[in-house]
Amino acid sequence: MARTVRKAGGKLRPGAEEGSGPEAEGAPHAAAPAVRHEAVPNVVIVAQKGRLEYEAVLFAASFRSANPDFAGRLLVMEPQPGPLWPADPRISSEAVRRLLVEEFGAEIVPFESRHFGASYPYGNKIEMLRALPAGAPFVFFDTDTLFLGPLSEVPFDFSRPSASMRRENTWPKIELYGPGYTAIWGSLYAKFGLDFASSLDTRYPDEYWERYLYFNAGWFFHEDPARFGALFEEYAVAIRDDPPPELVCQPLDPWLDQVALPLVIHALGGGRETIPPGLLDGRITCHWRALPLLYARESDEVVATLERVAAPNRIKKVLKEYEPFKRMIYQRRGHKVRALFDRENLPRREQAIRNRIRREKLWMR
Repeated sequence: MARTVRKAGGKLRPGAEEGSGPEAEGAPHAAAPAVRHEAVPNVVIVAQKGRLEYEAVLFAASFRSANPDFAGRLLVMEPQPGPLWPADPRISSEAVRRLLVEEFGAEIVPFESRHFGASYPYGNKIEMLRALPAGAPFVFFDTDTLFLGPLSEVPFDFSRPSASMRRENTWPKIELYGPGYTAIWGSLYAKFGLDFASSLDTRYPDEYWERYLYFNAGWFFHEDPARFGALFEEYAVAIRDDPPPELVCQPLDPWLDQVALPLVIHALGGGRETIPPGLLDGRITCHWRALPLLYARESDEVVATLERVAAPNRIKKVLKEYEPFKRMIYQRRGHKVRALFDRENLPRREQAIRNRIRREKLWMR
């Protein structure tokens, strides 16, 4: 059976949208003149054997539900077998493959792993960029994302890339007697010849983590995946193989993609919130991370969307192949998780939420 499906995409109807202007040093949220963006982005995810292939079904179901008129391309990037993968990483369920292609009109596009593979699967989102159509704008999403509204309402300026600001201070890990944020991040900007000072959000004081450009890699966008991917690959490999001395005590697994990503975005003229906040990771999308976390902390609208798009029999039959989805969604373990938390008074740290769910023996992913 053929394992790769390609088909031509169409064009979304153009419309006038507003974007943000250049990010001024110390004023990253400054207002900007209106910009017209008529290009239709390729919407991109990565799927492979295991959890991600079933998350891809949920993603595609919610995307098509929220974007019924979208005439662009939904691309599912699939890593191929090779020396960096001891086992075949491709989508293993033919039912998943058929549903993605035939029901949701996705195109499954293969890519080769040259640098990461099984040793760092997060590297897929770096290496898949070279297999995307060069010169065509793209928006990448992690598969653990639900669409709540139409992507056409996001006023992208694809010349000014950005990424998710829904993040915690997960990296770097500051040691008591080690270098601080300024020394660590500064060493990385210096390594690649980038202007460190212009990346800083000077509303925050020295050595406070939000002063430094840092993203969650759950979504990012740009006008050209070839340029973006070449820098992302160059920076990530160089940081992994030849890190500055200031990183000697710093873990890079699983953070490598999120260490390199701000450098790429800064190098390409992007920055914080080059699209309005509250759309992606808000009214338009939800990056839910793990189903127990979704049920614990997300809104009633998100839970209702999840259960609505997962309800049709043709989708339910496929998603029930994956035991955590079967138990959380269809056997309603998720609602047991939901009953443990007050959404108006959640723990500040995600780890505290995870720990509570684990104590109740309801964590599954």
